[in-house]
Amino acid sequence: MPISRKRALTIAGTVSFFGLLLTSCTAETGAVGEPADGGVTVVATTTQMGSLATEITDCAGGATQVLMSPSDDPHQFEASSAQMVDMIEADLVVANGLGLESAMQRSIDNAVADGAEVVELAPELDPLPISADEQHEHGEQGHEHGTHDAHVWMDVSRMADGAELLGEEIAAATGDETYLSCGTEVAEELRDVDAEIADIMAGLGSPRLVTDHAAYNYFADRYGVEISGVVVPGGSTDAEPSSQDLAELSELLSEQGADALVTSKANKNRLVTALADEANGTVPVVELYENAVGEPGSDAETYQDAMLYNAKSMADAIN
Repeated sequence: MPISRKRALTIAGTVSFFGLLLTSCTAETGAVGEPADGGVTVVATTTQMGSLATEITDCAGGATQVLMSPSDDPHQFEASSAQMVDMIEADLVVANGLGLESAMQRSIDNAVADGAEVVELAPELDPLPISADEQHEHGEQGHEHGTHDAHVWMDVSRMADGAELLGEEIAAATGDETYLSCGTEVAEELRDVDAEIADIMAGLGSPRLVTDHAAYNYFADRYGVEISGVVVPGGSTDAEPSSQDLAELSELLSEQGADALVTSKANKNRLVTALADEANGTVPVVELYENAVGEPGSDAETYQDAMLYNAKSMADAIN
């Protein structure tokens, strides 16, 4: 199955220069690695894709740079000019795709125009369609996130397939078949983690969650969770619920209850806390690694550890 790939020949330096000037600048973030022999370098957009890429490149002697930090919201992150150069000079750029990196899409397009080779993993991982209601909410808010849900990393089994695909792509880009076996090795570890998470969640029955935004469809589909309500409409974080939306959620919690209210550990949603207060503390708030992996030293700095933390935290809160 061919992966979604964007290629372009390098064009004149003046175009590259002006492309960099047009790119919004932010503080430098993310982890930077140096290959042992000055060889293969991969650049990943999100921390989840970066975690997979790092494990594969570490295994094969290359290095991965991750553009986003654990505190960045992938929906709103913008790349700096220096990061644009890193994308252009890398052997391969790994993006989530499906509109997740909407704020930096122009930077990605500029990098492709200047010769960067970009692969998008999410479109190749059997993405779930966005519901008609979510598509309607996207349209009302003026967001363009396509017809499929971008939050594929919330299903570890899909990311295991992604690790294999990524190993193949790095091998194809570099001619080094070591990346094939390294991709397979990481995929096997991820399938073990997926099985462990499935066991944890199976012990909870079918818990009902109210989430801060529509980021949990894959988690629900894979691990038997019911999403009772969503605070921020649509699949992005850059929208605002109406007063009617919040009133309906408050009524839902009052009449039907929920097993947990879920928000991002790195970017907490204050409305989730407000809903918990209205429920008089009867519904626990669970902070999860939703948009990114954990900070260094958090014991959740890898994708595997972050997803295990999420499952165990839900189990602790609900039990």
